[in-house]
Amino acid sequence: CITMFIWSVWSVVLLLTSLVAAKDGDVRAGCSTAVNDLVYIVDGSWSVGVVDFDKTKQWLINITSQFDISSHYTQVAVIQYSDTPRLEIPLGKHQGGTELIRAIQSIAYLGGNTQTGRAIRFAVNHVFYSSQRASQVKNRLAVVVTDGKSQDDVEDACMEARAQGITIFAVGVGNEITTSELISIANKPSFTYVLYAEDYTTIDRIRDSMEQRLCEESVCPTRILVASRDEKGFELLVGMNIQTKAKSIPGSLVSETAYALTASTDITEKTREIFPEGLPPSYVFVATLRLKGSSSKLTFDLWRVLSKDKEIQAAVTLRGKDKTVTFTTTSITEKEQRVIFKTAKPATLYDGKWHQLKLLVRPHQVASFLDDQLIHAATLEPVELIYINGETQVAKMTGTDITVPIDIQKLRLYCDPHQSERETACEIYSVVRPIHCNIHNSHILCIAASYAVENNMRIITCCCFFFSHFSCLSYGVQDDERVSSVSCTFLIKIYLQLFCN
Repeated sequence: CITMFIWSVWSVVLLLTSLVAAKDGDVRAGCSTAVNDLVYIVDGSWSVGVVDFDKTKQWLINITSQFDISSHYTQVAVIQYSDTPRLEIPLGKHQGGTELIRAIQSIAYLGGNTQTGRAIRFAVNHVFYSSQRASQVKNRLAVVVTDGKSQDDVEDACMEARAQGITIFAVGVGNEITTSELISIANKPSFTYVLYAEDYTTIDRIRDSMEQRLCEESVCPTRILVASRDEKGFELLVGMNIQTKAKSIPGSLVSETAYALTASTDITEKTREIFPEGLPPSYVFVATLRLKGSSSKLTFDLWRVLSKDKEIQAAVTLRGKDKTVTFTTTSITEKEQRVIFKTAKPATLYDGKWHQLKLLVRPHQVASFLDDQLIHAATLEPVELIYINGETQVAKMTGTDITVPIDIQKLRLYCDPHQSERETACEIYSVVRPIHCNIHNSHILCIAASYAVENNMRIITCCCFFFSHFSCLSYGVQDDERVSSVSCTFLIKIYLQLFCN
């Protein structure tokens, strides 16, 4: 009852927001307004049981509550399967959250064997195929929840699903399901599309992860190539056309390229073109930059998203006078909310050298980091969806369209909050720190991260990871030397001499 009440209130808020937005000529966007066809494929075999099946139904209700259920946004279908699949809720039948909750709660437990492949094929050929708005749907998502090994083949069915543009998440419950089968069911990479729960009693512990990943799939259409893998997010150097509008200059390492923004460089783009589906509830903002001269004393927005009426939807503001960093976002109760990071650590950001600034934004908290060191973490009130009919800008004086001259090497927004742990500041030379280790027991992995050409010699940047330490060095190789991980192996000895004693 409480869930239905909250969902009803949220639906009214979304409706009123849409009416106001339409009147004002602006539109809010985010996970709840994503245009999805979402199909749950739920194991109802004998191994589940009535009690645990009821827990699965509640989990589905909790996950779905982040979306606006309507013909304009997300439509939901539910398939229960055992020996045969049974369509419990047709796609788009229920056009409201409260109605959908009642329908999910009324699903009766099936019982039987575990024919997962057959259920997935049924979803592809009958449920997704029956969508009345196939041409308008931006995301076709399937979530398979199972606690046991399938008694039929799943690979062919999943290959067929992916061939038709359907993204599959696999949720394994308990210890009877095999990891290999979950991986074969889900899209790649498996660390994004495969989730585990110890049992049905604890399945709600992965609720936040499931919600975040469904949201990432809904609002983060682009990918960033990071260390031989793709991360969902927004490469703002490219999206904001910084690479074409600004002059390229040497970066923090000889292997890095940066861009010099001058007072005449206008970095402004339509938000619809940068964040067409809004922002995810959690994200990581990363900027590698250098503030020189008078720029280090000014107050300006390093990055900001503005509504059509110039109201801030999201912003990272640097205040050189008091050496602080401010994060601004929306609020459901106020016009906006701000968090000011006042500790001494941000002061080094204004010393004229290269630094990496990182903000980890979650639904109820924001944390700031400078060169991998935590500055501070603060609580956030619930946020509102952002308006997307305005502009997104970089390096603008607060309250004006005047550009502040800065040097910028990296500007990214990752959709996965865990990328905060993986995104180190190894490109900042001063971050390389001594450690203690045992030479004979060192397990070291080195990769050739990037290279540039200087004076007819290729400059290779090698990044090595060992004993939870990650750092990079650059060195030159002749043109005929192969650029690969092998090129980095000789650096192991150098690393041990530099960092071990």
